[in-house]
Amino acid sequence: MSLAAGSRIGPYEVKALLGAGGMGQVWRAHDTRLERDVALKVLPAETLGDESARARLVREARLASKLNHPHICTIYDVGEVDPSTDSAGSPQASSGQAYIAMELVEGQPLSARVADGALPVEQVLQYGQQMANALAHAHGRGVVHRDFKSANVVVTPDGQVKVLDFGLAKRMTGEELADATAVTRHSLTAPGVVAGTLAYMAPEQLQGQAADARSDIWALGVVLYELATGKRPFQGQTGFDLTAAILREPLPALSSSVPAPLAGVIERCLAKEPGARYQQGSEVRAALEAVASGEMGAAWSAWRVVLHRRRRLLLGAGTGVLALLVVAALLVGFDVGGVRSRVVGGAAVSARIVRLAVLPFANRSGNPDEEYLSDGLTEEMIAQLGRLHPETLHVIARTSVMQYKKTEKPIKQIGSELGGVDYILEGSAQREAGRIRVTATLIKVADQTQLWAERYEREAAKILALQNDVAQRVAKALALTLLPAEQARLAGAKPVDPEVYDLILRARYSSNIDTSEQYLLRALAKDPASAEAYARLANLWLVRQQFGYVPAREAGPKAKAFALKAIELDDTLARAHIVLGNVRELVEFDLPGAEREHRRAIELNPSDVGANYAHLLMILRRPDEAMRVIEHAMAVDPLNPAPRGLYASLLVYARRYDEALAQANEILREQPSSGSVLQALGAVIVAQHMKQQYAEVIAAQATSYEKRGRPDVAEALKKGYAESGYAGAWRKANEVQLANHRDAAGVAEGVGAHYLMAGDRARALDWLETAYAERDPQMLYIGINPIFDPLRAEPRFQALVKTMGLPQ
Repeated sequence: MSLAAGSRIGPYEVKALLGAGGMGQVWRAHDTRLERDVALKVLPAETLGDESARARLVREARLASKLNHPHICTIYDVGEVDPSTDSAGSPQASSGQAYIAMELVEGQPLSARVADGALPVEQVLQYGQQMANALAHAHGRGVVHRDFKSANVVVTPDGQVKVLDFGLAKRMTGEELADATAVTRHSLTAPGVVAGTLAYMAPEQLQGQAADARSDIWALGVVLYELATGKRPFQGQTGFDLTAAILREPLPALSSSVPAPLAGVIERCLAKEPGARYQQGSEVRAALEAVASGEMGAAWSAWRVVLHRRRRLLLGAGTGVLALLVVAALLVGFDVGGVRSRVVGGAAVSARIVRLAVLPFANRSGNPDEEYLSDGLTEEMIAQLGRLHPETLHVIARTSVMQYKKTEKPIKQIGSELGGVDYILEGSAQREAGRIRVTATLIKVADQTQLWAERYEREAAKILALQNDVAQRVAKALALTLLPAEQARLAGAKPVDPEVYDLILRARYSSNIDTSEQYLLRALAKDPASAEAYARLANLWLVRQQFGYVPAREAGPKAKAFALKAIELDDTLARAHIVLGNVRELVEFDLPGAEREHRRAIELNPSDVGANYAHLLMILRRPDEAMRVIEHAMAVDPLNPAPRGLYASLLVYARRYDEALAQANEILREQPSSGSVLQALGAVIVAQHMKQQYAEVIAAQATSYEKRGRPDVAEALKKGYAESGYAGAWRKANEVQLANHRDAAGVAEGVGAHYLMAGDRARALDWLETAYAERDPQMLYIGINPIFDPLRAEPRFQALVKTMGLPQ
């Protein structure tokens, strides 16, 4: 039967039809599990028999569900149900009904906002930054919208933009892109049948070329022009006329009421040639931020005057050419406040992000004990390549690529699974008679052609020079222009002591902390000036603290001393600054000092921005920066669940609960016992007082304690809940915790949180003060974790936050 108000589809009660389009109907529905209204998108009844349409809907919804962002409509669920009746006898959807449950966005489309004319400049900038932010998030994950237009952007009552209908998005690789770019002859020639989408399509799409992020930039430019002027830039009575205008006519001059800096951004978005536009949503966002902050005023005023004289300049007006060169020199030569990088988009205007994966190097020695050598070489090559040109070359992290060790999967499949990488470097390593032999091959994923393949052989002492040779060859193959400092670094590799280098590799390869420490101590006995060995020793002690093996009062000073020694020996070692930054943050609670070290590490190696830095930024109450860092971490490490789990936590701290739930549920489908995700899920339930799901919180916490080797606490939680309810569970857990584990690291903060959830604020504060005295690193989160919100009005809590130096 057809879907109608009052029917059910899965767990959703259908209420009212909101709209319909080529890919389906959208209904207002009620989620009976989570007690919230959602927008439910389903295939139209007449297409239910079309398996390909149903499969496409489900596939595209799963792609869109990867996007979790405040300015993107969140996908909650996707599924398919068979015909049946619910327990109450209510009619359900017809056979194989496919559906997507998504965030119900209340508000007004931008297309309706501009129906009465242009918007104020302040609103154009506000909405523009939010739209660009949404596209930046998607483009960072290899997703293009392909149907971006003002009708697909809703402004909520509180002035927040939500981009809808990412259900038509596609990965920026594969044959599917070409299929989606064609415009039907009917739409081009029939009078009055100009599709809304056509007015926003980029020239290259109309010419049958594949859509990519730059096509979205064009569409964003059309929307910005529309907001600033009240009309679209290109007009036509028929689809054919409109297409001709987009392809051939120059951009109509913007009104003088549009400030020159904003006009310049819009003009660049609407450049006919894709290479002349901004290349990613993040570049448009940065440019609009610069406009809003006033950084671009004088430069863009001159730049826009020259742009509007460009035809005469090309005809030979010498003074005009001189003016153009002067303005270009100002923009490129003087990067005041980062304006050049934010407006011009970094290096070359035509630059685009290239994604590269280094597959685990094969061990050709025939000896399984030599695996640490090939694995170490893989890690070093990732680090070397990641430093080459981080603005345009993104190198997939070790955690993700090591999953392909000894794999038989084809290159194209690996490229797709890693989020659409463009190139793959694979190779092998062998050590024999004091020499290292390495082969390396660079492969273009799209057509699986070899760009180059070479064999390198060096003395073991010159292993660093060998790695640099490979890195330089990759840079040349990818046409990367290296900065002089990077060229000097690659050319200046020093010989190493083969035995010391080998011991450090063995330490990295070992999964046992104590064994790794012994290797590093032997390396230092051989070479007391090994900064790398000191940096890794510092990290070992930090790991011991973070996993609760050693209390902070013991681990912290040792980690700090080793990190400082490493920096004394080699201030350019990014890893040492990362460890010292973590010590300053997690042990000393010195947040400004921690940020200084992290920033220094980023200067030295921009590709190695850890998730810990994202958490530091969130603790410092800078959520936008924190999200950008964690989003980058997820983009370069797509198969590692850890950054995604940390992302779920950050969403909780940002009070973006619906997105946090969606992210947590997605991860839990893959890793049902993920500790950090279970914690995040519990925090959302507690913060939103979802009492009907308190049993889930108890179960999640019990699982967490079992994983930490405390089954007695887990059993106490479950028994206390069964006997005395939610508050009783936490009291019972605390009794066992304090009786059996009081001396373990991190107990005091957990006991304080448990007393708070049991409703005992006084005892909660007692234990939180104790946790601070013990330098429990979890205390850093009390300023942002919503479970502590009931204490925020307490003078003792406010004093504790102030003493810790946390932002109020």
